[in-house]
Amino acid sequence: MSSSPQPLFPGFVPLCVDVGDGVQIAAVVGGTGSPLLLLHGHPQTHAIWHRVAPALAERHTVVAADLRGYGDSSKPAGAPDHANYSKRVMARDQLALMRSLGFERFDILAHDRGARVAHRLALDHPEAVRRMVLLDIAPTLAMYEQTTEAFARAYWHWFFLIQPAPLPERLIEADPAAYIRDVMGRRSAGLAPFDPRALAEYQRCMALEGAAHGLCEDYRASAGIDLEHDRADRDAGRSLQTPLLALWGAQGVIERCFHPLAEWRRVAREVSGEALPCGHYIAEEAPGSLLARALPFLA
Repeated sequence: MSSSPQPLFPGFVPLCVDVGDGVQIAAVVGGTGSPLLLLHGHPQTHAIWHRVAPALAERHTVVAADLRGYGDSSKPAGAPDHANYSKRVMARDQLALMRSLGFERFDILAHDRGARVAHRLALDHPEAVRRMVLLDIAPTLAMYEQTTEAFARAYWHWFFLIQPAPLPERLIEADPAAYIRDVMGRRSAGLAPFDPRALAEYQRCMALEGAAHGLCEDYRASAGIDLEHDRADRDAGRSLQTPLLALWGAQGVIERCFHPLAEWRRVAREVSGEALPCGHYIAEEAPGSLLARALPFLA
């Protein structure tokens, strides 16, 4: 008889919290110490953190959450203007999650889409975020306004997923497992970095009802209402006051197409950071390098 696979987050407790408007946010919680919210990116779930969560949990109470539209969190139908998937609303989800656990002020470690949610959370609720580590993104507005052919070819999904429903949803739903393999496997490191248990979890969640629509709505909001919010901040001179550590993959598209530190310094007061020896999926490709930079920053 084959033994069952080991859990990705041993000792962590799963939970599901109602954050309002009928939306529930799924998460796992573990560890002791100051609170730390972990947010994942596309097309993944909180499972991306399984290689760094044990070390983080030695110093922090770690809350690894699934974003609205992803994983086991709620996937509501998108509004006509996609406002219910704006980063402003997705940030409120996570703030409500942390407050429900008794955490009024916390740190954030976030990757990709989750890092865009974290950016908005810290802008809209600066009192709630003490320090923030953002992985492999430049600010959304900068990336759209500086789109080049090289970027559009590498991040084709940014332009595919924002097409009107139900075209991208129908194509993803035709073979959700293949969507995960193809999107993640065509990055610089291929599929080699991913634990089979984590990959199976991404594929399970991508096949859930509403999952394709949820991630499309996330991107549709980013190409519309999120840019309106970002331009309003720029016009008003609002910037991030939260100390920010920006890390990105030396083999990734952010390194190739943008100047991440320069872009973050345009919108944030206190920025440090560097490229790490990996591609896009930092927490799974280079967990040791990530911990070596993130833990001292969050201390």
